[in-house]
Amino acid sequence: MSKLPAISDDDVVRALERLGFRRARQRGSHVSMVRDDPFAAVTVPMHKEVARGTLRSIIRTAGVSVEEFVTHVR
Repeated sequence: MSKLPAISDDDVVRALERLGFRRARQRGSHVSMVRDDPFAAVTVPMHKEVARGTLRSIIRTAGVSVEEFVTHVR
């Protein structure tokens, strides 16, 4: 497994948008993002730094590899 960087909530949202996701809604401190083709839905907690375990779960749910996700960050 690749080592995940410590990244902020904004970086996670931007990377997911580059991967084809869009913001569906926000409730409190969580943003729901969806992608239509192939369908995937993820929830991103809006924290200064997203925990690495949470980030790995988001990446897995999004259906992309860690390497692919890291290339879309920043």
